[in-house]
Amino acid sequence: MAAEKWVLMVTAQTPTNIAVIKYWGKRDETLILPVNDSISVTLDPDHLCTTTTVAVSPSFDQDRMWLNGKEISLGGGRYQNCLKEIRSRACDVEDTEKGIKIEKKDWQKLHLHIASFNNFPTAAGLASSAAGFACLVFSLAKLMNLKENQSQLSAIARQGSGSACRSLFGGFVKWIMGKEGNGSDSLAVQLVDEEHWNDLVIIIAVVSSRQKETSSTTGMRESVETSLLLQHRAKEVVPKRIVQMEEAIQNHDFSSFAQLTCADSNQFHAVCLDTSPPIFYMNDTSHRIISYVERWNRSVGSPQVAYTFDAGPNAVLIARNRKIATELLQRLLFFFPPNSETDLNSYVLGDKSILHDAGIDGMKDIEALPLPPEINNISAQKYSGDVNYFICTRPGGGPVLLSDDSKALLNPKSGLPKEA
Repeated sequence: MAAEKWVLMVTAQTPTNIAVIKYWGKRDETLILPVNDSISVTLDPDHLCTTTTVAVSPSFDQDRMWLNGKEISLGGGRYQNCLKEIRSRACDVEDTEKGIKIEKKDWQKLHLHIASFNNFPTAAGLASSAAGFACLVFSLAKLMNLKENQSQLSAIARQGSGSACRSLFGGFVKWIMGKEGNGSDSLAVQLVDEEHWNDLVIIIAVVSSRQKETSSTTGMRESVETSLLLQHRAKEVVPKRIVQMEEAIQNHDFSSFAQLTCADSNQFHAVCLDTSPPIFYMNDTSHRIISYVERWNRSVGSPQVAYTFDAGPNAVLIARNRKIATELLQRLLFFFPPNSETDLNSYVLGDKSILHDAGIDGMKDIEALPLPPEINNISAQKYSGDVNYFICTRPGGGPVLLSDDSKALLNPKSGLPKEA
């Protein structure tokens, strides 16, 4: 390893994911081994992703990390577990252009700088830790020239955040709970890629972007210790649902997919209520959205939209196709219009072309939206201000390397965060 003060960097982008069959409860807290399998859909990284730059240099005197511009401690067990696992698998790296050669043994004494940025709220129930740890592991694996495949990397990401293992792939992804005590077989596999069911459109209602009162980690621990429903769910319910969900995804069977997704979300939140003390992740706005979707689906006679809620009040709504997504957005804007001072551009984010398809260019168009036909009450109440914003997205691809240096979060010369 040459003595000069070089910096070697890698930047990657990793999507977040939303579980349609939920992970809730660990059988091993340290290794993060779940009590059941889970299935998720990866969201389009154009709209929801983590970007991470990792750098190595002989001039760094300690491992350091910055999240969304603020330096954070890497002292936590989860970060340390991921770093240890990756360093132990690091290989020789040579950059002939820069004249850099790092041997396998050098990685144990070289320090890292890590900068990570989420383009969506952290710790608000939008799986920011999933995207974050997946991106950390993926980018470090590239920097250190690991030979492991994505599933093997997912088993490392799992030790940072359970659901992170599912963000190593695009499309629909299954986290196999595994049976081994050391967690070697608890990893993610891709069921289908993002093109398999590309009719689907996803609209997220961000009801609150604040940090949740009960963290997922604490909530899960309390559920495992006190909820009899969780034991029944893990043993009897989820194994059957996993088989049915895989079949529904393979066959593009939206009716079964929606029924399973909604039922599993509702059972997860029932487990939270069955926990002592009970955990409340959803709020009145969450419940209203469920009620509107259920009423619409029942009035048509078959599911048009599926809903699912993670550990937070935000609604993830999956529409059968683009036409239904347009009608869904019209309904959401009817019931949850923006405040008069809110700019529509900052109220509907992501794929804004759905707004155009819905015939909405401004506040006047929202005010003119008709009462949805399934609502009998002519004086249907509107809840302006109860939703912070909406994100229109779709199933998306897995992690990618960003070769454009301008997208790097660290300065290529100093290895410190670029000036904001």
